[in-house]
Amino acid sequence: MESAYVWYGRQYDLLPNIGINMRLYHNPRCSKSRQAVALLQQQGADFEDYRYLEKGISPGDMSILLELSDVIRLNDISDKSEYNLSQKNEIQRLLQIEPKALQRPILIHNGKAVIGRPPEDILTLLHES
Repeated sequence: MESAYVWYGRQYDLLPNIGINMRLYHNPRCSKSRQAVALLQQQGADFEDYRYLEKGISPGDMSILLELSDVIRLNDISDKSEYNLSQKNEIQRLLQIEPKALQRPILIHNGKAVIGRPPEDILTLLHES
């Protein structure tokens, strides 16, 4: 097995034995999200491919997601005036009502989260484990 690979001109080391305590908030229609899945698969990571548009936001992940800046996709909110996005409780309410407003992809691992924009950013969280 290779010990490293190159993705868009940057070299990344492959990680051994990553556990399944990872969840990727994934929208298969999103190219960045599909790239994040490919990166995790290349790393040999055992992760949950979490389809948040079908399942909604997992209540256990909400507090972790609320710590992220830019966790909301502003263009995907139906009525921006209805929410005060400077308040965490309002962001939570929005995500419960409109999960499509969640930025994507997002990897959650060991109580931390990272937005995969660019998708390679998820690797920084993997390397913290």
